[in-house]
Amino acid sequence: MVQTSLLRLRSLISGGIHKNRVSDPADMSVEAMVQKMIDDLTAALGDAAKHDKGNSAAGTRVRKAMQDAKAAAQDVRKQVQADKNA
Repeated sequence: MVQTSLLRLRSLISGGIHKNRVSDPADMSVEAMVQKMIDDLTAALGDAAKHDKGNSAAGTRVRKAMQDAKAAAQDVRKQVQADKNA
């Protein structure tokens, strides 16, 4: 739990999800990768609410968060496949 909070804090401070990863996805457990995705998407909820109220800049941040989530999901898929083939 503390490690997840630190990962989320570092992500929020650095301002990014995909390009500012704390560590290489291959070094993280699949559980930690999925939890990070959940934390990052939860953080995007505030911008989603702002977008729904008409804030176009928030919509841009939501689209970026979704693109980052897509990349993170692909990293999870690759790691699971690598674990399967190992």
